[in-house]
Order: sequence, then C-alpha cells, then structure tokens
Amino acid sequence: MSSIQTDAAKSVDSRRWVALVVIAVAQLMVVLDASIVNIALPSAQRSLHISDANRQWVVTAYALAFGGLLLLGGRVADFIGRKRAFVIGLIGFGIASAIGGIAQNQGELFAARGLQGAFAALMAPAALSLITVTFTEPRERARAFGVYGGISGGGAALGLILGGVLTEYASWRWTLLVNTPIAIATAAAALFVVRESRAEGTARYDIPGVVTSTLGLVALVYGFTKANEDGWSATTTIVLLAAAVVLLAAFVVIEKNTAEPLLPPRVFTERNRAGAFLVSLLIGLALFGMFLFLVYYLQGTLHYSAVKSGLAFLPFSAGIIVAAGLASGLLPRVGPRPLMVGGTLLAAVGMAWFTQLRVDSGYVLHILPAEIVMSLGMGFAFVALSSTALIGVADRDAGVASALVNTTQQVGGSLGTALLNTIAATATVHYVRDHGRSSDAAGAVHGYTVAFTWGLGALIIATVLAFVLIAKQRTTASPTGDETVFEHAEELGAVR
Repeated sequence: MSSIQTDAAKSVDSRRWVALVVIAVAQLMVVLDASIVNIALPSAQRSLHISDANRQWVVTAYALAFGGLLLLGGRVADFIGRKRAFVIGLIGFGIASAIGGIAQNQGELFAARGLQGAFAALMAPAALSLITVTFTEPRERARAFGVYGGISGGGAALGLILGGVLTEYASWRWTLLVNTPIAIATAAAALFVVRESRAEGTARYDIPGVVTSTLGLVALVYGFTKANEDGWSATTTIVLLAAAVVLLAAFVVIEKNTAEPLLPPRVFTERNRAGAFLVSLLIGLALFGMFLFLVYYLQGTLHYSAVKSGLAFLPFSAGIIVAAGLASGLLPRVGPRPLMVGGTLLAAVGMAWFTQLRVDSGYVLHILPAEIVMSLGMGFAFVALSSTALIGVADRDAGVASALVNTTQQVGGSLGTALLNTIAATATVHYVRDHGRSSDAAGAVHGYTVAFTWGLGALIIATVLAFVLIAKQRTTASPTGDETVFEHAEELGAVR
C-alpha cells in the first residue's frame, strides 16, 4: 500500500471515531435532558403555576411523543438518510429546548416538551443506525457501542447533578436552554464528520397507524388527567377514554391490514417477545411514577435543595450500571428468564420499601436502601428485556423489535405517570378532607405512597408475566445459528 493510501485510510479511520464522539454527544444530551428536567420539575411547577393534576404533562408530553413516534422515526431515518435525520433531529431538539426554556405558561412548556420528544424520536434511531453502518467490524462495533453505552449510563448521573446545580444557582429554565447551543454545535460537526447512509427501496410510511396510535394515547392520558380534575364519571372523562379505546382499536385493525405496518402484528406472535414487551410496559409505568413522586417527596416533604435531591438519586443510577454489567456476564449462562423474573421481583421489593415512606422518614434508613434494591432489579431486568426482544426475530423485523423495548417503556411511562398522578392527587384530596387542612404534608405523602403501591402492583404483575411467558432458554443465537442476535442484545444492554 502506498503512503498516500495509508494516509487516506488513517484519515477515514480517525473520522469514524470523531463521528462516534459527535453521535455520543447527541445521546448524552438526550439522556441529560430526561434527568435534568425531573429534578427541575418542582421549580418549573411553581414558576408557571402548574396544577398538581397537570404537572405530569412535563414528563408525559415528552415520553408520549418519543415513544409514539420512535418506530416512525426509525423508518424515516432509513429512507431520507440517517445523517440527514440525525442533523434535523438535533436542530429540532435544540429549537424545542429553547422554546421550553423561555415558556411563559404551562401550554408552551408542554408543547415544547412534546416537540423535544418528536425530534428525539427521529434522532435516536438515526444515531444507533449510524454507529452500525460506520463500524462494520464486530470488535470495533462492540467498542463503539461500549463508548456509546457508557456515555448513556454516565449521562443520567451527570444530569441529576447538573439539573440540581442549574435549578438552584441559575433557573429551571437553563435545564432546557443548555441543550440549544450543544445541539446546534453537534449538528454542525455532524455535517463534516458523519457519513451519510440510507436504506434501499421505496419509502412507505404507515401514516394512518401513526395518527391513530398517537391520538389514542394522547386521549388516554388526557382522560386520566380530566379524571383527576372532574372525576371518573364526568362526561369529558368518559368521552376521552372512549375515544382512546376506539382510536387504539382502529390502530390494531390498520396494522393487520396495511402492507407496511408501523407495528407488524407478527412481532408479537412469539411468546417470549410478547412477554418482554408487556414487562417493559409495566416497568416503564412503575419507574416513571417512582421518579416523579420521589422528586416531590425529597424537595417538597424533606425540603431538599435541587442539588441535594439530584445527589440523592445518584445511587439509583449507580445501581443500574452495576447490575447491568453483572447481568451481561450472567445472560449467556443462565438465560434471560431468571434475570427478568429476579430483576422485576427485586424492583418490586424496592418499590414496597417506598410505600412505607412517612413525613419524617430518613434518607439513609428508608430511601437509600429502597433505591439500591430497586435499581439493581431494574439493571438485571433491562439487559434481559433487550436480549429477549431480539431472540429469533426475522431480519426484516429486527429494527422494530429492538425499538419496541424503548417504545413500550416510554409509552408505559407516559400512561403510568398520568394515571398514577391522578391516583396520588385524588388520594391526597381525600386524606386532607378526612383529616383537616393541618395535615397537608401528611396528605401529600399519603398520595405518594398510594401511587407507589400501584407501581408495586405493576411490578408484581410484571414478575408473574416474566415467569409465565419467558421460556427457560439459555441461548440467544439466531435461527441461522450465528451470534448476531446476541451481539445486538449486548449493544442494547450497553445503551440502556
């Protein structure tokens, strides 16, 4: 090989790793955004005078848009070009973050969070696809996904601290505004160092499926919210919930009859995969609800500062990272079923611990042990879920199956946050009515623990489903006998 060819090869190689840094920064921004906003939520609620019934929309608007549009975002990225989708997603995410940061009322903030979720749904699958096509050699691809996954895990912890610092020493608005310059700079860098790629064939999008599924989920969440404001028997609540049922039923019919379905029904016909998606949905419900109410308990009941509450969550992030590392080593030997059953059961034990919180509960004796136990369980379950979603899946459905783990978790989280927020607010109102206004603090904690109890129920059901539906398999090989499926399972576990 000539010196010119050698220099060219080195240049291409270095550009690939620079591209990985750019892609990883985008992932870091998305992960940071989720944890930063959780810590800033009480301050944002006070600033914009958001009611307890509506506060969940700050979380739900993002999760609904992200989860509901993720599958479409992956298909759009494949056909318009992954680099193009990545750059568009970054710029849109940055603009949406700016809109949220300068929001003057709750409607503007909720809309901005929905836009963030929509652009993240375009950016996230494009980022994963770009890594796959950029690093084709298995060993290098594993290293690339290791870096990507490490940033994802560390980003959640960093977001908790950064969210606290920005909220306490600047403003909750900066937890959103900080995304804008990072997103624009990353998009500019991507134009020069990321290589374009796209799928072959004719682009076909299941727009009716997207519309019916998204509107159905929005109607369901809004119905839960109106139930808190007007009651479950109110006409508005009933109409919204009925509309949700009709729209989601229409979505199922559309997916069965369209040539290019957004969500192919065949993906759910294999028992293990169906079980994994159901468990993921229930875990999302419990996990999102836990974060919402624990943030309010720390800042509202124990009067922690934003920084202190962010630090209080760090053991949870650490527990997930440690357990995921252990699970990756155990998975080939024991299979996904023991990890999924044991993980959801351990998470249920941690949630049960949270149900015992009182107004005067301490962090070291009550919150920290619950965080550690629940986070270890979640770490084991996440790796098993990612693996099971891809076992025996056909090549044409691999992208859908892998994305569905994230999609079901986001959708479960959005529905769960809305439902549990309604349950908690209702329980608080009834408690204060029965015990007098002097018991406001106790009433709030009572509402949180009732919500934790429902989350516990979701995790118990998830444990039962994992035990009944997940087979005792130990191999993750694909039907052709290679190790492709397990390779992707490891990558997804790292990303998680």
